[in-house]
Amino acid sequence: MDNAELLKELRIDRNQREAHDSGPGRWPWIAGGVLVLLAVLGAGAWLWLSHRPLPVKTATAVAPAAAGESGAVLQATGYVTARRQATVSAQITGTLTAVLIEEGDRVTEGQVLARLDDSGYKATLAAVKAQADAAHALVRQYQSQLDQAQHDAKRQQQLVARGLVSRQSAEQAQTQVDALRAQLAAQRQQAHAADAQAVVAKVNFDYTVVRAPFSGVVTTKDAQVGEIISPLSAGGGFTRTGVGTIVDMDSLEIDVDVNEAYIGRVKPGMPAEAVLDAYPDWKIPAHVVAIVPTADRGKATIKVRVALEQKDARVVPDMGARVSFLEEKAKTGAAPPQGVLVPATAIVQRDGHSVVFVLDGDRVHQRTVMPAAQTYGDLRLLPAAVSAGESVVVSPPPALKDGSDVQTQKSP
Repeated sequence: MDNAELLKELRIDRNQREAHDSGPGRWPWIAGGVLVLLAVLGAGAWLWLSHRPLPVKTATAVAPAAAGESGAVLQATGYVTARRQATVSAQITGTLTAVLIEEGDRVTEGQVLARLDDSGYKATLAAVKAQADAAHALVRQYQSQLDQAQHDAKRQQQLVARGLVSRQSAEQAQTQVDALRAQLAAQRQQAHAADAQAVVAKVNFDYTVVRAPFSGVVTTKDAQVGEIISPLSAGGGFTRTGVGTIVDMDSLEIDVDVNEAYIGRVKPGMPAEAVLDAYPDWKIPAHVVAIVPTADRGKATIKVRVALEQKDARVVPDMGARVSFLEEKAKTGAAPPQGVLVPATAIVQRDGHSVVFVLDGDRVHQRTVMPAAQTYGDLRLLPAAVSAGESVVVSPPPALKDGSDVQTQKSP
């Protein structure tokens, strides 16, 4: 058979191809292929999700000795407040002619902070003093007249005794003495009244000078030269009621709100430790001053006053702070408890046992633990199973298992 005949044998008839393509056996093969493809994609997705690292947050286990001699029994947040703070104003209404303070200035008790227009008060004081001087001059005049009248009356008595003048003349002289004595007494009372008016005028004149009531730091400057200042609010908002605010920095303390469910743990005088939000690495020794005997119904909290044992210029009013109320300090030489401290949220239940997940590279290992009964604020003591310096997972998710791959995140 030559090549031409062989090619003719291999040629496919068009009618046979169309009959084959339109046959019933084609579609099951296509559907099966799609199902196989979906199964492969699903298996791949399951494998990818099952081996995807879980994001977790970790914390480092520390030895109890690192927490110091006292353990925190409770923590609360609050703000720095000043027990001695005053908005300084004037006793009278007047126009400011000088304001001698700026924010941040340190002032001493009695220092002049501002001055008011004193022209009217100065004129009033001068007039009242002149009236008082005139009243005292009349007192001296009446005193001189009384002295002369007494001498005249005495001479009249002597002449009556010698029969040189009538008794009536002597009686008239004595009457003159009594009248002058009464006038002198009345004038002395008027002089006292004039002196009192002069004192009032002097006090009002002194009120034109605004002085610091105590030593402290100026935190606000509330008025400027030319503005009217008054101890009462008036003038539709155009009248200032204060020159500035002074804070005694030695009176700073922290007011914290303690949940009423835990207020029984706080006692007056107990040691504490304060950390300012602005300086998180600075621990300030403190102690409880008092528990304010009233509760906030809306927040279910009770205010506690905490005094700072160190004074520092970095502490300013209205700063946010966190206070740890400490247990009484341990006795000298007492050994710290054995084990490590971990966040209480790192301990979870798995199959009826308390466990923690310890970080080992990119994986975690589950360890069964038996936490101690005593607590250290938000920390729990683990006597065994975990070593100091190891990292444990905080708030492990339910999907976390022994040997799971994890991706660590920094705890807030």
